[in-house]
Amino acid sequence: MRNRLNGKFSAFLTYYKPYKRVLAADLFFAFLASGVVLAYPLLVNKITGQAISPEGINSDMLLRISAVFMLLLAVEFISNFYITYWGHVMGAKMEFDMRNDLFQHLQKLSFSYYDNQKTGQLMSRITTDLFDVTELAHHGPEDVLISIVKIIGSLIILLRVNWMLTLTIAAVLPFMVVFTVRCNKLMKTAFRRNRERIADINAQIEDSLSGVRVVKSFANEDLEIRKFNVGNSRFVDSKRDSYRAMAVFHSGLGAFVSFITIVVVIAGAQFINMGGFDLPRLITFLLYINTLIEPVRRLINFTEQFQNGAAGFVRFREIMEISPDIMDSPKAEELRRAEGGVEFDNVSFRYADNLPYILRNVDLDVAPGEYAALVGASGVGKTTLCSLIPRFYEAAEGSVKLDGRDIREFTMKSLRNQIGIVQQDVYLFTGTVKDNIRYGKPEALDEEIVEAAKRANAHDFIMELPEGYDTDIGQRGVKLSGGQKQRLSIARVFLKNPPVLIFDEATSALDNESERIVQESFEKLAKNRTTFVIAHRLSTIKNAKRIIVLDGDGIAEQGTHEKLMELKGVYAKYYEISAPRLTAAQ
Repeated sequence: MRNRLNGKFSAFLTYYKPYKRVLAADLFFAFLASGVVLAYPLLVNKITGQAISPEGINSDMLLRISAVFMLLLAVEFISNFYITYWGHVMGAKMEFDMRNDLFQHLQKLSFSYYDNQKTGQLMSRITTDLFDVTELAHHGPEDVLISIVKIIGSLIILLRVNWMLTLTIAAVLPFMVVFTVRCNKLMKTAFRRNRERIADINAQIEDSLSGVRVVKSFANEDLEIRKFNVGNSRFVDSKRDSYRAMAVFHSGLGAFVSFITIVVVIAGAQFINMGGFDLPRLITFLLYINTLIEPVRRLINFTEQFQNGAAGFVRFREIMEISPDIMDSPKAEELRRAEGGVEFDNVSFRYADNLPYILRNVDLDVAPGEYAALVGASGVGKTTLCSLIPRFYEAAEGSVKLDGRDIREFTMKSLRNQIGIVQQDVYLFTGTVKDNIRYGKPEALDEEIVEAAKRANAHDFIMELPEGYDTDIGQRGVKLSGGQKQRLSIARVFLKNPPVLIFDEATSALDNESERIVQESFEKLAKNRTTFVIAHRLSTIKNAKRIIVLDGDGIAEQGTHEKLMELKGVYAKYYEISAPRLTAAQ
């Protein structure tokens, strides 16, 4: 456990490396500001003890001390300005680096990871958690340094003023330390629970708002409010626990501080009464008590800040320490341009070792440019089989080959650049029509985007939009119809121009006219490309040169529509069931 914590601490320190000069200057000015504060009570003592006397005021000395005061004030101002401005900038840049690292790492994780995660919780780790980390990164080192300098400096000066009175204060300090350590443990647990609960709330919000149309269509706003209130109440409960721990911590330390002040006043009065101690030194002593108490309060705030930041960084590292289950091999090569031949060699797949196989012993060879349709009941693995080609998932057994070579021999980026996917659930990003088409080729010129849209039968409807290609389509393309969104997704694949195409047919939810236009666009796209069609409407794949029928044991049948109908097997059964729907559609 200790080694693990040391590892996290070392990982945290690495983020200071690019900013070590800024950090060094920040600590220097923190040290300087602390020294200035320690000097103020000494100057006050000099004024009360020497510049002011029963005989009168020493104006020259008072003027010189005033000049020193002003100089120290200027030094304190410059020091605090640097600490506040550049220190915060350093913290913000460290937060930027951590957030970049986390987002890049999330991009490396496969579908298997996201299958078990909630988007809202991941968003919480990228935003809220890292904000607390940056506060710790900035304030942590300087708060500790300032506190150490002030505490040590104050104690040394206090010992010189009156060592007996100082030892009286020192007797109370061990009790403060024990109290602080015990409270810290309670606060750490409470703050970590807060992080988990706010992540749950974010997940609930993201889920509810993403499905707001479903919510409203079922008039279930009250249900969503009740679900949200449950999570919100749990968060309040966890905050209540943390506030209770903080209340004990702050009130307890406040009581210790007040007790020390009372002890000093009473003991100091006794020392004055006995002789050998005077009022100016008691005033100086009390001023240094305040100088001693201030860093204690700062350490109190730091402790709270540390618990928040440490909890956030631990959650940050939890994701960073997850190794991607699908990675490029050290010898992976760049794939320039594939011919498009795809082969499944005795492939089996399951989502986890403790789950049953989705696919078993699949052998399939699709030639370059061939059009292959996948048919089967829901859950037999049609989409999963196609997801193995771009390595969204990794085959548990066997191998997937492209142009005769195992796809694991290629880098994932270059492999996926050879594959175009038109998904069943079309995802369009917030932005303009042009932005979404350009996603297929980020460096594409406007002329290429227009050409891709024309080939996808999308240009005409785009030009009818209020701002044409610059029209904002809303989140997930909410301002477009299903057929329009499908054609945009096809346009960006046209722009990508890959040799291998996967079409998870999404025409079942479209009206007949939209289906006809989308199907026409797809046929243009599929020409001279190796194409896998996951068929939901058998009418769309009757003319396929090869229809592959999957069942629970793998490939049950394959052949043309006519051949499979003659077999009177699984496909013929599916076709007979869908025949009334086909007739109605026609």
